[in-house]
Amino acid sequence: MTVKTTSEKKGLTRRNLLKTASAAAGLAAGSGVITGFPTIWAQNPITLRQFGTGVSNINAIAQKCKEDLGITLEMTATDSDAAAQRAVTQPNSYDIADIEYWILKKVYPTGVIQPMETAKLKYYDKVVPLFKTGKLLPDSVIAQGTAPHTVGYVESKDAKTFASSETELFTMMPTIYNADTLGIRPDLVGREITSWADIMDPAFKGKASILNIPSIGIMDAAMIMEALGNIKYADKGNMTKEEIDATIDFLIKAKQDGQFRAFWKSFDESVNLMASGEVVIQSMWSPAVAAVRSKGIACKYQPLKEGYRSWGGGLGLAAHLTGAQLDAAYEYINWYTSGWVGGYLNRQGYYSACMETAKEHMSADEWGYWIEGKAAAGDIMSPEGKVMEKAGAVRDGGSFEERMGKVACWNSVMDEDRYMVRRWNEFIAA
Repeated sequence: MTVKTTSEKKGLTRRNLLKTASAAAGLAAGSGVITGFPTIWAQNPITLRQFGTGVSNINAIAQKCKEDLGITLEMTATDSDAAAQRAVTQPNSYDIADIEYWILKKVYPTGVIQPMETAKLKYYDKVVPLFKTGKLLPDSVIAQGTAPHTVGYVESKDAKTFASSETELFTMMPTIYNADTLGIRPDLVGREITSWADIMDPAFKGKASILNIPSIGIMDAAMIMEALGNIKYADKGNMTKEEIDATIDFLIKAKQDGQFRAFWKSFDESVNLMASGEVVIQSMWSPAVAAVRSKGIACKYQPLKEGYRSWGGGLGLAAHLTGAQLDAAYEYINWYTSGWVGGYLNRQGYYSACMETAKEHMSADEWGYWIEGKAAAGDIMSPEGKVMEKAGAVRDGGSFEERMGKVACWNSVMDEDRYMVRRWNEFIAA
C-alpha cells in the first residue's frame, strides 16, 4: 500500500510538474493548468472583482474561496437588467462576470468578455450536456429561446459571433440554472393548478402577479398566452413585432381588468407578496418558494402541463485579464466547479452545472431529495443549517431529469428586444 503525499492528492505530481513548460514559473503564477495551490495565492495576494445577480453572489462562497484558495472575492449583486448594462458600460470595473446566458447574448459581441480555453477547465468534461448540446437526455427536445449551448462557444479568440457547435473556446463556464414555474399558495387557491393559463382565472382577480424583468416576464406571458390558446408562437424566445403587440395588448387588458396585484422585481418582493397572502399565484423562483415555506406558510412550486421556463448562468472572464490575474481566475473557476459550491447551490433549489462533483459534497439523503425526487429520509436543511423541509417531503416537480427534461423555453434576447422592452414598459405604466 502506497501512501499519497498531500501534494500528490492535490494533483501536484512529479509527472504533472514536468509537463509544464517551466515548473517554477507555473508554481509562481499559480498556473490555471495545475490546480491546488492555495498557499501560492496566499503568498501573492490576488483580489477578483465579481458582479452579477443576487442568486449566486453569496457571501458564503467568497468566504470559502478565501479559505481554500487564498483568493479574495469582492462580490457585487445587482438585478438582471443592471448586470447587462454594467457588463458592457463598465468593463474595467470587474474581473468575473457572473451573468445569465440571455445577458451573455447581449454582452459577448461587444468584446468585454474573453473566451476560455476548455483545456484549462478542470471539470469541463463534467458539465451537463444541456450546456453543450441543448439536450439533457438524448431524446430531449431543444427548447425555444436563448438556449445556453447556442451562445456557449466561439470559433476564435476575437470572434464576435457564436459557433454553431462545440469548440475548444467556451464563452462562459456554466454554474447555475433552474426550471421556473408558477408559485402558488395551495391553502388559498382553492383548487388544483395544472396550467400556466390558471394565473388568468377570474377567481384570482387582484391576487395574481408576474415579474417585472422584461426579458423574463415576456416569456412567462408567452407561456400563459399559448396555454390559453390565444396564439402559437413560431419561437417564444424570438417574437415578431406582431406577436409582441398581441402579447402586450393582452397583458394591458388583464392589468386594466384588475387581474394583477403587483409586478415584482426582486426575490424579497416575491416572498413578501406570497407570505402575506396578498398574492396566491405568481411567477416565482424556487428558493423564494422555499423562503416562504421556511416561515411555516404553505407554498408550492407547481409543475404545469406545458412545461417550464428555464434560465442558466455562468462565470465569464473580463477581456482585460492577463498573467497572474487570469491564472487566478481560472483557478477560481476550477475551484467553483469542484463540488462545494455545486452542493451549496443544489441545497438552495438551484442546479449545479457539474452534478458529479456536487454529489460528493451532499449527503445521500440530500441528493435523493434535491436531485432524484425521492422522499426525504430526515429533515432537509438549508445551506445555513435551518430546517427547510421535514422528513417525508418530496421536492415539487420531482427529479432533476423530470424538471430540466421538460423545459419549454429559455430566458431570451429577441431580435426585436428594444421594441419588446418599450412595449413592456407601456404595459407596466398602463
